[in-house]
Amino acid sequence: MSRVENHSERLLVTGGAGFIGSNFIRYYLDTHPGAKITNLDALTYAGNKTSLTDVEQRHKGRYKFIKGNIGNQELVDQIFEEDHPSVVVNFAAESHNSRGVANPGIFVESNVVGTQRLLDVSREHDIRRFHHISTCEVYGDLALDSEDKFKEGDPYRPRTPYNSSKASADMIVRAYSETFGVPTTISICSNNYGPYQFPEKLIPNFITKGLEGEQLPLYESSKNKREWLHVIDHCRAIDLVLRSGREGETYNIGSGIEVDVESIAAIILEALNLEASRKTYVSDRPGHDRRYLLDSSKIRSELGWKPQVVFDRGIHDTIQWYKDNKGWWEPLLQKLGIDEMNWGKKGQLEVKQGIGSQTDHDVIMDLYHPQRVTS
Repeated sequence: MSRVENHSERLLVTGGAGFIGSNFIRYYLDTHPGAKITNLDALTYAGNKTSLTDVEQRHKGRYKFIKGNIGNQELVDQIFEEDHPSVVVNFAAESHNSRGVANPGIFVESNVVGTQRLLDVSREHDIRRFHHISTCEVYGDLALDSEDKFKEGDPYRPRTPYNSSKASADMIVRAYSETFGVPTTISICSNNYGPYQFPEKLIPNFITKGLEGEQLPLYESSKNKREWLHVIDHCRAIDLVLRSGREGETYNIGSGIEVDVESIAAIILEALNLEASRKTYVSDRPGHDRRYLLDSSKIRSELGWKPQVVFDRGIHDTIQWYKDNKGWWEPLLQKLGIDEMNWGKKGQLEVKQGIGSQTDHDVIMDLYHPQRVTS
């Protein structure tokens, strides 16, 4: 078993201005005295430097931000030469299914080609671990009444452009482990929730719409289920995999707690003292998966991980966070871009210019070229 336990090590975290990445950076610096992190993020629509304002203030000298794309190999090589990270944690990804339907090419470029280019540079340096963050959606979906759970060895059956891009990235990570000996691990996680999540995702979308006096848009298949894990429990799991996970292995990370979309809406409406009439039903997104459920017995038995945040407490804490932090999420509403009310018969919908459009594609491609912004 490979162990990565040096508390003074330097990590390169990619996509660290996003939801899970920013929470991981905060968690890791708070719990690993002496560790240092370089955060490489392209700051496309969902990346937000203000998610780490407190980290910049509390961990001066231990945290550095660089604006750029993981596909920019010259920039990534420069980071290795200057900061000498021994561990890479790859969160960088386009991750919203609806945007993947609207513009699949961005997802292939960022999630597949970007990961391959990051691996190419990483294998030229003496790293102890390349950890890749994946999603439960690579396995496909389950029937609502199925007793099955997805295990690490199960075949991949992705159903959307986003899921397929993440599945492809997983395969590339495994290939670089087998072919080039890159010391990799992969974690496949269930749906996360918690603070600093961009308001296009289900839970913050419902909360912010409720706070803004808008209708909550539920897909017609509102009994579809998701397995919910608090983001901090995810961060704890990644930390364990980095320290004690076996090289070349994949670890499922799930809570075992399934809640359907209808129930999520009810919880949020009750917490905000709103009537059920605030719900409205819209056509399902193309490729809308019914259910995911992970068998996480491997990480529980091998590494001793288990979730610590009870869902009822976690969801109400999350609702309160959005109530208390309107200044963080309100400016982001103009970036939403996707109108879930307007799915067409062919999976087409109107997308705001610059959000999942050709303009956004140009921004991503520009970031493949050398540029550097640090703070």
